[in-house]
Amino acid sequence: MLDRDGQDSLTLEETTNVKKISALLAGVILSASGLSAAAASISKKDLKAVLDKNPEIVFDLIRDHPKEFMEVFQKAYQQEMMRQQQEREEEQKQKTAEAIKNPYKPVIHSWSLTEGNPDAKYTLIEYSDFQCPYCSRAEQTVDALRAKYGNDLRLVYKNNPLPMHPNAMPAAEWFYAAALQNKKKAWKLHDEFFKHQSELGEDFYKKTAKALGLDVAKLAKDARSSKVKDRIAQDQAEAKKFGLMGTPGFLINGVPVAGAYPLPYFVDLINKIDATRAGNKS
Repeated sequence: MLDRDGQDSLTLEETTNVKKISALLAGVILSASGLSAAAASISKKDLKAVLDKNPEIVFDLIRDHPKEFMEVFQKAYQQEMMRQQQEREEEQKQKTAEAIKNPYKPVIHSWSLTEGNPDAKYTLIEYSDFQCPYCSRAEQTVDALRAKYGNDLRLVYKNNPLPMHPNAMPAAEWFYAAALQNKKKAWKLHDEFFKHQSELGEDFYKKTAKALGLDVAKLAKDARSSKVKDRIAQDQAEAKKFGLMGTPGFLINGVPVAGAYPLPYFVDLINKIDATRAGNKS
């Protein structure tokens, strides 16, 4: 902007931003000179004061030495991203540790889609979206978990179609509608939906349902029913209750996992759950 004399001047926001980085710049300038703040002829504190009073110096320095400052800020940005990532990971570790001690208690309905031993040692509840590419990837991990733990693992699939995926809700409706006719065939429909995500749509639902021997006309009607819509709404409400806003989300014995983590992550979590259980018994 221009000042009263028609000269360039800084806005309040620009001045504030400059002051925020002046301390960093002071350190950068002293560092670049090869001198410590104590050994330099001007202290870091004094240099910061000068920059605060004369913020245009900052822009002059950046303009005259763009490469050096880009390198500094890129490094600072990377370090901050790493710090935030470590902070998130530590927060997640704390939440996981707390959930192992006090696991969530999801509802498994008589109509819920389950596979595996109902008395299994581990119950894996999956909150998923048929159009989500990460959910499709997570299916491989789920299959690997079932192969590894066999009769000790029960799988429960719950629908959590996200609004940004236009085919997710219709697919969820056809899946639950199929379960009203035949749960085993509904699971086969589930497999076909994930295998052919790019083909999701009513024509594909009808073609696949017909190939599986389902009553397509009844299926189309049931998919629009309040019963099916209510069941999906219950799944979504439960996922939200447990903080699983994106997909895929999981509960393993009531302990949440938000995201498509690889097999070793789940194995490590199960080991921690076992260790806590063993400690509680002793």
